[in-house]
Amino acid sequence: MQKRLIFLSLLLIYKIAGAQLTYQNLYVDYDSAWTYKNLKIIPIRPKGYGGAAKVMPGVVSLSQGIANGSVVVSERGTAATENVHWLRINNNGKQSVYIGAGEIMLGGRQDRMVSKDTILPPSPKDQYIPVMCVEEGRWSDKEKKFQYNNYAGPALRKVLGQSNNQVLVWKEIFSQINNNGTNAPTLAYLAHRNDKKYTPAQNEYLHYFNEKFKNADSTVTGFVCMSGDKVIGCDIYAGNNLFYGELQPLLHGYIEEAISGGSAPVIKDEKVKEYLNPILTSEASQEAHLKKNGKMYKYKEKVVHITGYAQ
Repeated sequence: MQKRLIFLSLLLIYKIAGAQLTYQNLYVDYDSAWTYKNLKIIPIRPKGYGGAAKVMPGVVSLSQGIANGSVVVSERGTAATENVHWLRINNNGKQSVYIGAGEIMLGGRQDRMVSKDTILPPSPKDQYIPVMCVEEGRWSDKEKKFQYNNYAGPALRKVLGQSNNQVLVWKEIFSQINNNGTNAPTLAYLAHRNDKKYTPAQNEYLHYFNEKFKNADSTVTGFVCMSGDKVIGCDIYAGNNLFYGELQPLLHGYIEEAISGGSAPVIKDEKVKEYLNPILTSEASQEAHLKKNGKMYKYKEKVVHITGYAQ
């Protein structure tokens, strides 16, 4: 029975509509832009009903899987030298789980950040994902229960994606801790996010944008985010259900960036178009541009997720 469930889940993923994540099937809804303090968000929608807005069947997000108890994250072992760059995933549900680069797990023997987009099918066996350390000064003797802690901010995600280098990830975290004046004895990236002084502002942003998305139609499959005179990133998905599963975790990262290093948005639409055109004009320009300026995750030769890095 378990093997049949795995087969059906993978078959469903394989049959995702092969719509391109380009202007051919998407449009950037500049007229529906939302701005709150230092953050501006423009939704990206499908052209017509269907196409890129089709539900991506058989897949849930990591945050959803952890919340419903079907996905369990734990350490692979006790030795830091052998296990720091891996986490164990047990997917005990009936659906595959999508895990995105930049998602953070708090706890264990040390806080970690996922370093590679992955889809893991249901399985009675242990599965493993590659991760980076985001808490340089701790490797505990006892393993704490892991807690999901959303996506990292776009600046750290950019360093991760462009380098996949632990030293450079630590360097970026140390720089952010210093710039924020955060008290972080273990050099934990999450120290600022968990600071009580930061929480009220974060909650204000979350409330504002949650209400906007709640009152919008449910066909949104991505967004582009801006602060000051710059685009700070974009994320686009192959299914609107997957986008909404990732929405809350992504918002935390973009909000953190806007509060910590952003300013009131003054960017013009023309500059946003200059940023998006290489990504959305065609598959050829998209792939070439994202090799240096973002990332593309494909499963069974179909694009599942596109990330554009900050300018």
